[in-house]
Amino acid sequence: MHHKTTALIIDDEAQIRKLLVFTLEKQGYRTLTADTGTLGIEMTAMHKPDIILLDIGLPDITGIDVLSRIREWSQVPVIILSVRDREEEKVVALDKGADDYLTKPFGMSELLARVRVALRHQSQTDTTSSILSNGAIKLDVASHLVTLHGREIELTATELHLLRIFLQHPGKILTHTFLLTEVWGTAFKEETQYLRVYVGNLRRKFEKDTTRPTIFITEPGIGYRMLLLEEPPIL
Repeated sequence: MHHKTTALIIDDEAQIRKLLVFTLEKQGYRTLTADTGTLGIEMTAMHKPDIILLDIGLPDITGIDVLSRIREWSQVPVIILSVRDREEEKVVALDKGADDYLTKPFGMSELLARVRVALRHQSQTDTTSSILSNGAIKLDVASHLVTLHGREIELTATELHLLRIFLQHPGKILTHTFLLTEVWGTAFKEETQYLRVYVGNLRRKFEKDTTRPTIFITEPGIGYRMLLLEEPPIL
């Protein structure tokens, strides 16, 4: 291929960098590496990578600081890599603009899958499009028409707004705070019960089995993710 997808790895552990470089290049990616946050920011600006794998625990500045700096001028997909598994840290990273979060140690197949999802999400993201879709779910933004396998699905105004947010971010974890602020406003950012009710409504209208959802997934303690659907869900 003429243009190789470029992944920037920002991690201070040499063995991790070596493993990630080997794994990604074997899959056809071009890789760049940085062992400090400051260098990572400079390389992001200089090389404009297609995706960044970012460690939280860096020797000079935190990965969260790196993410915040990058988000001031770039929407490049960023996957956080960390040995820390605290929900609070995941929420902070996601609220700051991370696309995903993997806890070390992780399997390379899982990492590659998350990379593919983040890249596909980036290529599909177009919030100005009049048609938003994911698998067999389609939303005509102008007419507010929602269909599943071509069949019209009736939604309330709030359900429609929530679905639109999910369709604009397929495959990405959306935190409770983000969803509540986007749909209801900042005054409701603590009202997580609203989300339980309305995500439950969407599941009843789109999922085959609401007790085992395969579209609207709960990320415990963090928020929700609408899976990027490879194939239309069969009801």
